[in-house]
Amino acid sequence: MAILENASGKRAKKTQIQKIILRSIAAVGVLSVALLAPNALQMLKMFGYKPHRRQKEVINASRAKLLEQGFLKRNERGFLQLTSKGEAKLRALETYNYRLPHPKHWDKKWRVLIFDIPEKRKGLRDKVRLTLASIGFRKLQKSVWVYPYDCEDLITLLKADFKIGKDLLYMIVDSIENDGWLRKSYKLPEGNL
Repeated sequence: MAILENASGKRAKKTQIQKIILRSIAAVGVLSVALLAPNALQMLKMFGYKPHRRQKEVINASRAKLLEQGFLKRNERGFLQLTSKGEAKLRALETYNYRLPHPKHWDKKWRVLIFDIPEKRKGLRDKVRLTLASIGFRKLQKSVWVYPYDCEDLITLLKADFKIGKDLLYMIVDSIENDGWLRKSYKLPEGNL
């Protein structure tokens, strides 16, 4: 009955396995194929996946797909290492699930992002929107997003990673008209500043 939920769960698990493989290799620089499976299995256990009899098969299939897609390569000694494309994929996977830490007390300032990415780069514009939404930003208008906590360092990284430095503006504002719905969505104290 829950066909969509099952498909979504399988995609999430596949993405998590790819991230674990890429992280394992990134952590040590290079990794032999023989060492990859045990390391990935241990990391899967850390993320709450219960081992099953086909786990090594799943890891090997994911590794083969990452090699085929150019995210991994074998060096001259036969060890696996990340390609630049693999490093970008790992950054994208980690950014997608990234959560900013929240301070105990809100400083009563809003962080507003405004971007103007040209139509010819529509795919990048959509990627920026998805990334901001996954981090926890709320959309005020089509290309105006807001967040209540300091996130300047992350935005600097996003600008560099997406190569949109001049197309994205970061602002700190004291108040936003009719911000009650924003405060409620972030569970912030209501009322006057």
